[in-house]
Amino acid sequence: MSTVLDDIIVGVREDLADRMRDLPLAAVRYAAAERPAALDAFTALGGADDPRSELKVIAEVKRRSPSKGQLADIADPAQLAREYADGGASVISVLTERRRFNGSLADFDAVRSAVGIPLLRKDFMVDEYQFHEARAHGADLVLLIVAALDDFQLKDFLDLTHDLGMNALVETHTEDEVDRGLAAGARILGVNVRNLKTLDVDRAVFGRLADRIPAGPIVVAESGVRDADDVAEYAGLGANAVLVGEALVTHGSPRERIADFQRRGAAAIAERHHAH
Repeated sequence: MSTVLDDIIVGVREDLADRMRDLPLAAVRYAAAERPAALDAFTALGGADDPRSELKVIAEVKRRSPSKGQLADIADPAQLAREYADGGASVISVLTERRRFNGSLADFDAVRSAVGIPLLRKDFMVDEYQFHEARAHGADLVLLIVAALDDFQLKDFLDLTHDLGMNALVETHTEDEVDRGLAAGARILGVNVRNLKTLDVDRAVFGRLADRIPAGPIVVAESGVRDADDVAEYAGLGANAVLVGEALVTHGSPRERIADFQRRGAAAIAERHHAH
């Protein structure tokens, strides 16, 4: 029986085939090579030498989701991105998957032209073409979903990402996926509390999985953020960063909300360090 993730990937591959017909891999590789070097998203999210006493926010430009449907019209993604950057977001994530999230590379381009901070191309990466394409559009960070890749693909795609000068947010949902991500060499490890097979959210998953992650990788809490209390809870359990979409795009003042998230997150991190 196919899962939600399986169904999404079928559509992603169909759309990808259309783009590959329009622009062959050689042309995309050339365009990627012509871009200025990628920004350092690893350092922006806390890096290796940072005491990681702050909570970083990855703010997402997200129009709709498979679980909630339409979230926000976002007439001007560039303007929203500027608000995110002004509010103190460390990275901006832009959905580029079309069928379930109503995202596009056009949205990504609009955001890239508007802000000078690292950008995450948020999509379902299943083919080498997409990595060169991401870089050609100015991505600094790409998403690798462990559940969608075997160990060989995961390592191969992570190496390709680094060869292109980008970083990868390696997304996990289970203990096994955390172990696989670490074994592949993930430097930025996401724990997504949304089950990609059913789309249910279970916030308790974060603490359980974060406990398995040694010092070193940046730990990103994904999904399930409704308010600053959720952010503080994730930060208290070991998150260095949170990825937030819905709670920002549906809020009247995303700029103030990001600042609030950072404030509460930093307090929870300080409390955690104090307790240890």
